[in-house]
Amino acid sequence: MRQGECNLITDIPGLAVGNAEDHTLKSGVTVVTADRPFKAAVHVMGGAPGMRDTALLEPDKLVEDIDAIVLSGGSAFGLDSASGVMQALREKGRGFQLGEVHVPIVPAAILFDLMNGGDKNWKENPYPGLGRQAFLAADKSFSLGTAGAGTGAMAGNVKGGLGSASAVLENGFRIGALVAVNALGSPLVPGQRKFWAAPFEIDAEFGGFGMPDAIDPLFEPVLPKLTDNPGGNTTIAIVATDAALSKSGCLRMATAAQDGMARALVPAHTPFDGDCVFGLSTGSAGPASPSDQLMLGHAASLCLARAIARGIYAARSAEGDPFPSLDEYSPD
Repeated sequence: MRQGECNLITDIPGLAVGNAEDHTLKSGVTVVTADRPFKAAVHVMGGAPGMRDTALLEPDKLVEDIDAIVLSGGSAFGLDSASGVMQALREKGRGFQLGEVHVPIVPAAILFDLMNGGDKNWKENPYPGLGRQAFLAADKSFSLGTAGAGTGAMAGNVKGGLGSASAVLENGFRIGALVAVNALGSPLVPGQRKFWAAPFEIDAEFGGFGMPDAIDPLFEPVLPKLTDNPGGNTTIAIVATDAALSKSGCLRMATAAQDGMARALVPAHTPFDGDCVFGLSTGSAGPASPSDQLMLGHAASLCLARAIARGIYAARSAEGDPFPSLDEYSPD
């Protein structure tokens, strides 16, 4: 297994990612789309999820292919970002066809960033417009850190952000991850400026800070936001491959990828997070055997752990942020 060319989810051929953000609002939207419809499923492990049009991703539901996936800030208000993406897709003639009608299929997941110091006193919900902007900006190259859905994110006691990573397996299949990190748990080992994801780092992709020092196995995690903002978190992610998977295969890959979240954030999957992972297959590289699918799940978990750390590493502080970015953080 090796790192992909750009170390982004868009190393999967055909995928594109677009970001849109409002730094006064301290929030934004990230859209993943492709040059043709793709298979997807979703797995939820957090206790407080916020989602739209995800029931149709279940393996027994009629619709097989979707047109985009949206990750958004804004809590439930951010679910409307999918409306802006749907409109842009409709203008391109994309969507599930029923007679002469096309209905774009755009599942979405949101994180809570309404108490991060941004100006939330809007007169009209800004998220449909941000969703449309993000879709129209979709490209192979995109920004990490304080961008898109990660613009106003927080993670433990540091600033969160948008992260991505990729890998190429020995069998030639590609895997990639994209994540907006807004976790209650911390990406950093207590009392250290080192990542929980350090064992999985490739080529100093998130700073090369090295392996953590000795850790008390009975430590209790510091949860600075719990009393201030219960339920105000969530890490939302997408793992993608060019292997041809069914919706059931996508679900299995997404389920395995949750291990990467638990490796990179401590604690993960709490009652106060809405942690979820979408699994996405473009199918362009052909079918995957059962052993291939095992390796895809393993690689997805590693990519997601790396992507989480990359999002934290790339984030930058802005005026009014409740927590410092990593480059300004001191564990003392």
